[in-house]
Order: sequence, then C-alpha cells, then structure tokens
Amino acid sequence: MELSHEIAKALLEIKAVQIKTDNYFTWTSGIKSPIYCDNRLTMSYPKVRRKITKAFAQMIEQLEQKPDVIAGCATAGIPHAAWLAEEMNLPMVYVRSKPKGHGKGNQIEGAFAKNQNVIVIEDLISTGGSSIDSAKALLQEGVNVLGVMAIFTYGLEKSKQKFGESKLDFQTITTYDDMLVVLKENGEINEAETNELRAWRNSLS
Repeated sequence: MELSHEIAKALLEIKAVQIKTDNYFTWTSGIKSPIYCDNRLTMSYPKVRRKITKAFAQMIEQLEQKPDVIAGCATAGIPHAAWLAEEMNLPMVYVRSKPKGHGKGNQIEGAFAKNQNVIVIEDLISTGGSSIDSAKALLQEGVNVLGVMAIFTYGLEKSKQKFGESKLDFQTITTYDDMLVVLKENGEINEAETNELRAWRNSLS
C-alpha cells in the first residue's frame, strides 16, 4: 500500500515516532525499546488523521465481509474509530479495558446487536494484548469480529502468535519495517543503527 510509506513519513514528521538508541523507552508491558510510537499525537494534525481514515477505509473496502459497526479500543483507538465511522456512515462503539465500576457497569459503550459484523480499531499493536481483549469482549456479546485494524505495528513475533491463537485477523496501515526504511531515507539513522533497531525487534521473537 502506497499509504504505508506516506503515513510512516507523516508519523515521523509530527514526531509521533521517536528513536533513542542510547536510553531505551519502557513500554507499559515492561519491554525496553529504542523506539516509541505515540499515535495520540495524530489527533492534533487534521491532514494526518484524514490520511489515516482514508487508509482504514481502503483496507475495509478490500474485505469480503463489510462491517456493520466500527469499534474503537479505549482510549487511543476511539478518535480514529469515530473518524472512520463518520467517513463510512456507520455506527460506532468503544470498548473499555474492563467493565466500568459504576453505573451500568458497561465494558462496551454504544448501540450494537448480536450477529453484526464489527471491525476493531486500535492505534498501534505491540504485544497485541489490549486489542485482542477488546475483540474478545465483543465476541462475548455475540457479535462477529471481522478483525483488528491499527495504524502501526512493531511486528513482534509475540503479537503474531497471540492473534494466531485467538484466531483473529489483524492488519496495520504501516509497520516497524516501513518506519526503518523512511528513517534511513531521511538520513535520521545510518546502516549500523538500522541493523541495531532491526536486531532489537528480532531479539524479542
């Protein structure tokens, strides 16, 4: 997809992706990483978020089955699910990481029905845990989850294994490898740094 390269460039331009090969970032999972992708920043850039919405819509157009509802993962997947649902004129729901502790105790907010087709939208996939949990919450309510779509993936083997075990399909607009290509094209990393960054990702497999 041509948009893969284009959006990788856009994420770098707005500094949603940062590289630190000397002092690694720490993810929520505890993994130490030389790269950090903060796709929440895309909310503040209308041109970038429109490109992302267009890319998601194109991915959905390629599906044999089409969604009846767009579901966003709380929290960073919610705005992108909303923009996509608006673009496609579809209902939208969002999925909390766990049921709300008060009120109706909902984990899924919004209107949906059993047997409807749903696409889950996430901002990025690292280990895959949060988006898979969201998909499982929807499945428990009797909907048909067509798959998970995200802006970016680190391409960790662990995430591929988890999605395989869950029997869930997933696609992303752009990838870690796409990002390395753009970083090198921009002169932001050299060959040695490219190899180091690729070796780090492969070491987690």
